[in-house]
Amino acid sequence: MSDIAAPKPIRAPALHRALTGTPWRRAVILIGFALIWELYARWLDNPLLLPTMGATFAALWSAILSGELPDRTATSLRVLITGYALGVAVAAVLTTLAALSRWGNEALGLLTSMFNPLPAIALLPVALLWFGVGTPSLIFVIVHSVLWPVALACYGGFLAVPPTLRMAGRNLGLSGGRFVAEILVPAAFPQILSGLRIGWAFAWRTLIAAELVFGVSARSGGLGWFIYTSRAQLETASVFAGLLTVILIGLVVEGLIFRTLTRFTVQRWGQEQG
Repeated sequence: MSDIAAPKPIRAPALHRALTGTPWRRAVILIGFALIWELYARWLDNPLLLPTMGATFAALWSAILSGELPDRTATSLRVLITGYALGVAVAAVLTTLAALSRWGNEALGLLTSMFNPLPAIALLPVALLWFGVGTPSLIFVIVHSVLWPVALACYGGFLAVPPTLRMAGRNLGLSGGRFVAEILVPAAFPQILSGLRIGWAFAWRTLIAAELVFGVSARSGGLGWFIYTSRAQLETASVFAGLLTVILIGLVVEGLIFRTLTRFTVQRWGQEQG
């Protein structure tokens, strides 16, 4: 009696998998939005209110070739990364103290209740009084916008760590900073990563809003200042080019940094489904 070969599993063709994957769906959505934008702008026929997508990309390309947009973008990113790093560092210190002592816990709870509802942009007048018109003022408001959401997410993740895992760490002789770094942080990393994403979004929005309000100066202003001066000169296509740059940077950071970090950490550890 001849052996009957087991049926081979049916695999979707590579093209079918590519067309039904996440990048393809997102590309279709983006193309749909772009098509709606182009059709509505042509129907409106008022470039001062809404330029066409073609005009926007032409203004974007012109600003890139002139070097102005890359310079403004680099200025904004330098300030953003500095403020974001400082905010995350301070949040790490506060949440570590909160996880290790009751005094730290009470201090974090009180500070977040006081300052988290306070919009960062509302601190601009204070920042101007303390630091003047310049980069330190921008960094100050960015730190405020990053600190509290990141601290809340981290501490919320620490509180969700199972007691059995905590006891295992204690039984291994871990305490203090080692207990936080080797037990609490890995177990709470999905929440920490969510807090970092929220903090990034808050920092980016705060920076652009702050630059729109007072910039830094005509020479050293960032991307928000580029948008503001374009509006003042009634160059609406350049305004949309600046906004498009903000969106593209957000997509790059989310797609290349946070998604890659998620894939190599919480998804690999089995803490989150891909």
